[in-house]
Amino acid sequence: MKILHTADWHIGQLFHEYDRSYEHQQFLYWLIQTLQTKQIDVLLISGDVFDISNPSAQSIRMFYTFLKQATTNNPALQVIITAGNHDSASRLEAPKPLLESSNVHIIGLVEKDADGNIDYEKLTIPLHDKDGNIKVWCLAIPFLRMGDYPTIADCANPYSEGVTALYKEAFEYAAQKKQDGQSIIAMGHLHTQHAEITELDKTERLIMGGVECVSAAAFHPDIKYVALGHIHKAQRIGGKEHIRYSGSPLPMSFSELNYKHQVIIFELDQEISNLEAIEIPVFVPLQRVPLKHQPLHEVIALLDQLPTKDLAVETSPYLEVRVLLRTRTCPAL
Repeated sequence: MKILHTADWHIGQLFHEYDRSYEHQQFLYWLIQTLQTKQIDVLLISGDVFDISNPSAQSIRMFYTFLKQATTNNPALQVIITAGNHDSASRLEAPKPLLESSNVHIIGLVEKDADGNIDYEKLTIPLHDKDGNIKVWCLAIPFLRMGDYPTIADCANPYSEGVTALYKEAFEYAAQKKQDGQSIIAMGHLHTQHAEITELDKTERLIMGGVECVSAAAFHPDIKYVALGHIHKAQRIGGKEHIRYSGSPLPMSFSELNYKHQVIIFELDQEISNLEAIEIPVFVPLQRVPLKHQPLHEVIALLDQLPTKDLAVETSPYLEVRVLLRTRTCPAL
């Protein structure tokens, strides 16, 4: 079974008030082609499909057009989508009745019964091989808000310990269903300990309410792969090859200028093999002039050297101009 992991698309994002529809559409075209050429069986999208909880009609149309094209080109493709902190969980789940007969699963909400017990069945998605046999159980865990995770009495950190408890209980539920020859993987949209972050990721922490990070130990050792979203820099966590952020497909800020934007592809037959990162083309470059702040007259000279002809509006670079400001100190009175 061949699986592709991606996250943090942020469809509908405005980049310093500039519309990024062209870039997102090019990425989705590229992804559709990659799903075909790499013969992907399962697509995992680990949260933040949209940039805001109430996305525009254009953004929604772009996303569901992608799902239609991807599944039309590959009718056996299985897709699991979880909500991130930027998504509206209920809004993302709204089309589920239309998708129940397909291989597209959208998990936004953590549902509970009348007694407040988490319905782990709805968070546990079976993945089938080409013969229709269950080969993998996926713990499709969305971004967890207060009240979603178990309450741990007298603990030092209700969030991290509650999230850890949820993943433990979800794994135990899947392990009861798991049979010989089957594996378990997990998805998550959260901030892990020791993750490398940028200034933008620090802003994301504020969106989460400044809660603590989650340890890589929250994921049971028998979980074969953990597909994470939320941090935009692609990276391994805890030195583990199988616990990864795929990173964002587009740079969300100039702080991500030097990131390698990528998707993760791997094969899973009880154990992971052939794990590789596929770099995503840069559709609209980010450019700094100069690389280090310089006085205004030198910056203007450098700007005069930039090409001005034959640049299409859609593919013109985003330009960050760096000017060194000098302040005059006044003598003490």
